[in-house]
Amino acid sequence: MPVTLPDNLPAIELLKKENIFVMSQLRASSQDIRPLKVVVLNLMPMKIATETDLVRLLSNTPLQIDLSLVKLSTHQSKHTPEEHMLTFYKEFDEIKKENYDGMIITGAPVEHLNYEDVNYWNELSEIFDWARKHVTSTFYICWAAQAALYRFYGIPKHNLPEKMFGVFKHTINDRNYPLFRGFDDEFYAPHSRHTEIRKEDIEKHPELKLLSESEEAGVYIVIGRGGREFYVTGHSEYSLYTLHNEYVRDKEKGLDIVMPKHYYKHDDPDQKPISRWTGHGNLLFNNWINYYLYQETPYNLSEVEKMDSIKTLDNK
Repeated sequence: MPVTLPDNLPAIELLKKENIFVMSQLRASSQDIRPLKVVVLNLMPMKIATETDLVRLLSNTPLQIDLSLVKLSTHQSKHTPEEHMLTFYKEFDEIKKENYDGMIITGAPVEHLNYEDVNYWNELSEIFDWARKHVTSTFYICWAAQAALYRFYGIPKHNLPEKMFGVFKHTINDRNYPLFRGFDDEFYAPHSRHTEIRKEDIEKHPELKLLSESEEAGVYIVIGRGGREFYVTGHSEYSLYTLHNEYVRDKEKGLDIVMPKHYYKHDDPDQKPISRWTGHGNLLFNNWINYYLYQETPYNLSEVEKMDSIKTLDNK
């Protein structure tokens, strides 16, 4: 089934060219189905590219998803046309009385700042707290994962000596979780960050569990509240050339950027990148949608506010 998108969202035409099934709101309104309601808080600067990457993954499921895009009222995007933001994005105040099956909060290029120094930290903290009561399961990506772990558990981030940049091999610590149904013993995922959260800090909190990690990239996936929250430090949603575009951009700015590891054929940036993570990315999002949204969310979304945790999925 498709993802239902706002009419004329640029991602619609881009993904149709890839033979990915998406549906406008006009067509979806004729179907007598209770779609899953998913809201995306897109903190990335290049919002159209991020929208497209996420829709590509969300559409690869037999379930119909009604996707909404939300923006911060305390921060104005400088890299996305204002017309696009006004047309397709709602402010948080417009949705705060709603309930959702799922929420995705993306990363943001503000790692160099202390959390409290980010100019939208207060509003973002309010959204983090709101999601705990109004969303069945929230999927935090990269900086958002670090920020939410800090907000809820006081877990610090640590600066890295150089950017964690490339596509890295990961392993699974506990296969009992349906999030990993169909996964190989080893799988790959992109990372692009200057900071990290550490295993020893996660282990201080028995209510959290480290599900997946990498020898090179460290902590990858942490689960909280029995599946009500997932903290994912990498970018399984990235398209093939996203890391390349970041690398070229930073080189053109004259920044001291390392070449992304395990990414280009023969480690040659003049060669085409190797797709190592597409299957993992699709499985990760499919399993999240199926097992932690579709099979656990109440049909009446007002009951989300009464949920404590998702306790039936870890097979413990």
